[in-house]
Amino acid sequence: MEILLPLGLILGGLVLLVGGGEALVRAATTIAEIAGVSPAVIGLTVVAIGTSLPELVVSLLAALRGEPDLAVANVVGSNIFNIAATLGLTAMIIPLPVHGSAVRREWPVMFAASLVCLVVASGGTIDRVEGGVLLIAMVLFIAYTVRIARRDVGAAEARQFAAQTEARDIDRPGTPVGRPASIAVTLAVTALGIVGLIAGGRLLVDGAVTLARIAGLSERVIGLTIVAGGTGAPELATSLVAAFRKRTDVAIANMIGSNIFNILGILGVTAVIAPMHVAPALARSDMWWMIGTSLLLLPLMRSGARLSRGEGALLFGTYLAYLMALIAL
Repeated sequence: MEILLPLGLILGGLVLLVGGGEALVRAATTIAEIAGVSPAVIGLTVVAIGTSLPELVVSLLAALRGEPDLAVANVVGSNIFNIAATLGLTAMIIPLPVHGSAVRREWPVMFAASLVCLVVASGGTIDRVEGGVLLIAMVLFIAYTVRIARRDVGAAEARQFAAQTEARDIDRPGTPVGRPASIAVTLAVTALGIVGLIAGGRLLVDGAVTLARIAGLSERVIGLTIVAGGTGAPELATSLVAAFRKRTDVAIANMIGSNIFNILGILGVTAVIAPMHVAPALARSDMWWMIGTSLLLLPLMRSGARLSRGEGALLFGTYLAYLMALIAL
């Protein structure tokens, strides 16, 4: 019975994180539309970054509360989960198309960011200077991506981004853009989203730390499994729904973009605010799994114009192997 309380905190925290993150993304999307930003740019920035808000809040709160193992493990575990579990399961439902940009542009940045993460973490800490460098790299990547999107985005990708934007617009149909009442609603949703994220993050961190102590597990293991899988649930749910609706044009690029933001953005922001100690096991084992899943994805993307069901099964099998190795240690 003692374990039910932390599990309840974790579940409640995840619900608030998902709800708060979605509310904030919807509000930001509406604001961007009012400002006249194109759907492609919104999809590559507001929507892509917004799905990583739960990871950002959890890692930041964990670091501020003196739980750095949980903060870093959440990012590493989420990246492994995104590539191996989310893309694997989605591709098993419907083969995912692979666009050349994902191979030429996004994947090299993700792989380079993973290597930088390993190098930085091998020193045992991620300090403010290193966090600042990660953030600068993130800003440069976003600027480059937006510039390329405005020039090269294809018709299929444009439709996908437009659908993502429309689905998250909180304005009622027929409401004139820029109407004061609409802006007031948008600001209210923004405030609710922020409150939900903060409250959910606190509950999740409290529950995870308590569960680790009761179960005799390290915060690293809890962060790599329950917390990472929980904060990665929005991406998984979005990808699975898109697969069932056969709207997967930018699924791989979006997942790779989320991993880039996890490393450069989340670790960067967290380290600048609260420098983090990195558990030796994370640098010795888990970050290599993160790099390994990234490497595995490249030949699968290059093997054809899509990620097949068999290749999806291989990715998901890799995630199961990682979980077994993690539990066995």
